Amino acid sequence: MDQTELLIRKTLRKIINSFFQGLLLVAPISITIFVIYQLFGFIDGLLPLKVPGLGILIIFGSISLIGFAGALVIKRPIAFIFHNIIERIPLVKILYTSISDLLSAFVGQKKKFTEPAMVILSKESNIRKLGFITEKDLQNIGISNHFVAVYLPHSYNFSGNMFVVPADSVIPVEANSADFMKFIVSGGVTKF
Repeated sequence: MDQTELLIRKTLRKIINSFFQGLLLVAPISITIFVIYQLFGFIDGLLPLKVPGLGILIIFGSISLIGFAGALVIKRPIAFIFHNIIERIPLVKILYTSISDLLSAFVGQKKKFTEPAMVILSKESNIRKLGFITEKDLQNIGISNHFVAVYLPHSYNFSGNMFVVPADSVIPVEANSADFMKFIVSGGVTKF
């Protein structure tokens, strides 16, 4: 291999490396902008108006107004009637309460993902998984107080599993809950 061919290969390798470095910088921003743009377009398109952005403003304002009015005037009676109806429909009840509980765990007043923890999966190999303690008292479902409920989110996914594990296999972690969740969901790539 002569010097010219070696120089060409070295230059091509630098160009390819530079391309991938640029991709690492541009891709997250581009994908985020694309997703926001698509979401904005979808929500704005729910109301067929000719002024771009007006649909999303009307939807946002309407939902905010309903939330404000609901919190002040109609929340309790309508919620009571709605919950009574939902309680009587078996499959819908399970689906509705699961979604409601999950959403309130993230954004409600009774947030559940506030206790980061490490679960020892195997004492022999010392394998551990990161998650959140969601319940410390499981006696109401017939499980002794030596166990706790731990939610273990999946990386790069909005799902996870809830495990009941011995309390002595759970090590609390002193960390910000939101940063801890980002760390787990990103597969450990995000720094906090």
